[in-house]
Order: sequence, then structure tokens, then C-alpha cells
Amino acid sequence: MVTSERPQSSAYASSTATRKTLEHAYGFDDVAIVPGAVTTNPELVSTDFRLGEQTFPVPILASSMDGVVDPKFAVNFSKLGGLAVLNLDGVWTRYEDADAVLEEIAAADLETSTRIIQRVYQEPIKEHLIGQRVEEIKRGGGIAIVGSTPQNTKRFAPITKAAGVDFFVVASTVTTARHMSRSLKGLQLDELVEQMAGVPILVGNTVDFTATIELMETGVHGILIGVGPGAACTSREVLGIGMPQVTATIETAHARDVYFERTGRYVPIITDGGLRTGGDVSKAMCSGADAVMIGSPFAGTIGAPGRGFHWGMATPNQELPRGVRVKVGQTHTVETLLFGPTSKTDGTENLVGALRTSMATCGAQTIQDFHDARMIIAPSIKTEGKIYQMAQTRPAGI
Repeated sequence: MVTSERPQSSAYASSTATRKTLEHAYGFDDVAIVPGAVTTNPELVSTDFRLGEQTFPVPILASSMDGVVDPKFAVNFSKLGGLAVLNLDGVWTRYEDADAVLEEIAAADLETSTRIIQRVYQEPIKEHLIGQRVEEIKRGGGIAIVGSTPQNTKRFAPITKAAGVDFFVVASTVTTARHMSRSLKGLQLDELVEQMAGVPILVGNTVDFTATIELMETGVHGILIGVGPGAACTSREVLGIGMPQVTATIETAHARDVYFERTGRYVPIITDGGLRTGGDVSKAMCSGADAVMIGSPFAGTIGAPGRGFHWGMATPNQELPRGVRVKVGQTHTVETLLFGPTSKTDGTENLVGALRTSMATCGAQTIQDFHDARMIIAPSIKTEGKIYQMAQTRPAGI
């Protein structure tokens, strides 16, 4: 006899124990955006992103990583219309001359790079440098957005507010509103929001519906989405945790919309990590993101502080490093990465132009319109009919 169900002994037929089941989850390469029945001219498309009381024409944040953002990069990126997050737990708050330290990290060979990064990050953080870096960005005419781990936030946040910070990011591998600990009192996000009144608070990272709702209930102003997808992050390998970014974005965007329906307060979500091309950015937005956060593509721009290298925020961890230094080179300017012009045919340049064109093909004039565009599961979307491209152009990287 053939049966599709697992045989069960009659002695255990009434058991209330449940069997774990697995859900399907999808990343950027697994899905496609379906063109709309109505199209629009790309010139009519707005990619504006609103955070707190400010609106930004570039819905892209540069990651809070030392190989990506320094004060000079933050100023330049602000002037281009986006936000670049300075890492308060990084070298710029540990060393007066951080450039010399970054040169040492870049000069290391692959085998010793992690040990050197771990040693460099053992230098204590100097509180006077926290305010000094914020003031440098402000003096240069930039938007000062800084990030810190939860364990340092209570100490660092008031210093940044006094220095005139514009936005504050609380970031860890996984963030929840309910954290069980032996400490008397950990970071309370609702208290932080009250303490930093006038300074919008972003928190991350998460991928879960319930966690997103509960984080929004604390009063924060933005949520970072994604666990482990970044090019320099190894959390998925080391810890086995994560969720592909399309599914994570869809789930948390649903939480945002449910929360908005109940409260009337809209809290943007920002898909963080795993994005490399204009197609990835477009798919993240179509999945429900209000903006995206990107690391390695910015680390690969000319003049980026990593000197052509990029490493994860958890790389310096002494007990369980969850990142690696990767070589990304320095092949284009920030302007080319965002706006072109370009001769690259793989989507790795002119990210904003690609997003604008993708939105236009779906008839979306705003990012909110784009959230309603149709998506399909399409694992062959990047390979169907592309035999000559894969054979001739992909190996050459063009």
C-alpha cells in the first residue's frame, strides 16, 4: 500500500505534540517584479524618502561600517541626497588619527586581517571624539546620523544630542523590544525615544512581524530589516540565523502597515544588506521597503575609508567574530554608483536611475505606489535566455 502520510502507531495517535514545519522564504534572485498595465515617464517618478521631519531624494543609507563611512564620506553623501551612518563603536571614536589605523587594516594580508582588526578595536572609545565627529559632519554641511550598539547607546546618545546629531541608530545583529538579561536594567527604547526627543531613533535589525510591531510600539522612528545578508557578515554561517531579504521585507512591511492602520503613525522600514544591483534595490522597494541600507557597494567607491576593503561590525568580536574583511576594490565614484552615467551592464551602477525606471514600468510615481506592484516567484529570472551573456560577459565582469 502506498500512503502519502507518515505511519503513526495507534498508541500515540492522540498525542498533542506538534511537528516542526518549514516555510518557504525568498531572496532577491528568487523573485521578479511584474510590469504594470500602466506605465509612466521616469521623469514623473519621485524616489523621495521621509524620515522624521526630513525628506531625502535618495532612499539609500550607507551602512554604519568603518570601511564605508567616515566624516568626510558622510558630508559628501548628505550633499548627494542620502544618509551615511557613522559607526560610534568604530575607529573614528577610538583614535584621533583613524586614517593611520585604516591604512594598517587595508595593508594586512587575508590570514592576519581579522586578528589585526580585533587588536585595533581593543583601543577604548574616547567620549570626546564622539561629539567631535558629530560636529565635524555638521560643520561640513552634512546630516549627522550615527549608530551604536545597544550596550553603548545609553552612554553615547546624550553626547551626540548635545553635539547636534540629527538621527541616532541603535543596531545589533538582532534587536527586540523584549530582551531577557541578568542585568538590572538594559536599554529601554521607549525611554531612549523620550530622552532623545527631537532626534529620530532608528533600531535594527529584525525580520519578524511581531518583533517589528513591538519595536514600533516603543515609539522609534524607523526599523532596519535583515539578519546576516551583508557581503562582510558571517552571522548566517556562524549562528545559523537569518531570513532571505524579500521575505523579511514583505513580513515586516506588513507589520508596518498593520501598525499604521491601528495607530495612524507611519514608521518606515529600511531593508539592510544583501543588495548589490539596481534590480536588488527595486525588488526591496517593491517588497515594501521605504529605503535601503547598503555597505559593500559604497566601500567600493573611490575615496571610501576602507581603501578598497570592507569588514563587518561583528568582525572585531573577541569571542565569536561574525564578519570577515573582503576586498571590494575602488572602481567608481559615489556619484556614478548612485546616478551614473555608466557603461556597466550588470546593474551595479546608477542604482537610483534603475529604481526610477523600474518604478516607471509599473506605473508607480512614488515608493508607496511601488509597494502595490505585483511580484512573482521566478528563480529563472536572471538566467532564462541568457546563455551568451553568461558565457561571454559575466566571467569578464561587464
